[in-house]
Amino acid sequence: MPYRRLPNTDQARIKAIEMALEKGKRTALSELAFRQQTLDRIQMLYPRLLGAVRQLQAAKQVQFDRANEYGNIFKKAKLYLSHFVQVLNFAIQREEMKPQVREFYGLNPNAFDVPPLNLEKDVLAWGEQIILGEQKRCMQGGSAIYSPSIALVKVHFENFKDAFHHQKILQNNTDRASMKMEETRDEADALIQQLWNEVEERFAQLPDDMRREKAQQYGLVYVYRQSELKRMEAEKLQINLNFN
Repeated sequence: MPYRRLPNTDQARIKAIEMALEKGKRTALSELAFRQQTLDRIQMLYPRLLGAVRQLQAAKQVQFDRANEYGNIFKKAKLYLSHFVQVLNFAIQREEMKPQVREFYGLNPNAFDVPPLNLEKDVLAWGEQIILGEQKRCMQGGSAIYSPSIALVKVHFENFKDAFHHQKILQNNTDRASMKMEETRDEADALIQQLWNEVEERFAQLPDDMRREKAQQYGLVYVYRQSELKRMEAEKLQINLNFN
C-alpha cells in the first residue's frame, strides 16, 4: 500500500501549492476537495514562499560570488604579514637589529617564529599589532623595514579588513534569509499537510486506487515502499513467465 509523502524540498513545496491553486482556479467551490479558507491561506502564502526562496537564493549567490575574491584578499594579507615578520627575523639574525625589537610587535624576543595567521581573527589581531609595532619602532629612531614596507603591508591589511566586514554583512544577510525561509517552510508544511488531509477526507469513501488518483490531481504524492516495489516486480515477472 503506497504511503503519502509530504514535500521535503522548497521546489516540491512550491509545486504542491501551485497545483492546489490551479485546482482552485479551475474547480467550482462546491466541487473543490478542500475548504475555501484553506484556498485563501494558500493564496496568501504562495507569494511569500516564492519571495523567501528567491531572497535566500540571491543572498547565497552574492556570498558565493564574493567568496573567491575574498579568499584571495585574505591570502594576500597573510602573505604580506608573514613576509614582513620573516624580513624582521632576517635582520635580527644578521645582527642589524636587536632581538628585543620583536617586543614592539608583541612577539617573543627569544624566538623567531612567525605568529599564527591561519584564521581570520589571527590576521586581524596580528595585523594591528605588527603595523602599530613598526610605527612605534620607527618613531623611536629605528630604520624602516622594506620588501615589504609597512605601508604596503597596511594596504593589504586594510583591504582584508574591509573585505572581512563586507563578508560578515553578506553572511548576516544569508542568515536572515535562512531564518525567514525556515519560518516560511514551517508554515508551508503545516498548510500543505492540512490541505492534503482535507483532500483525502473528501475522497475517503472511494476505493483506494480511485481515491489516490483523485488526490493526485490536487498534488498529493504517493510512493511505494521498497518491499512493495520488489513484490510488485516479482508478481509482474511471474505473470510474464506464466504468459510465456
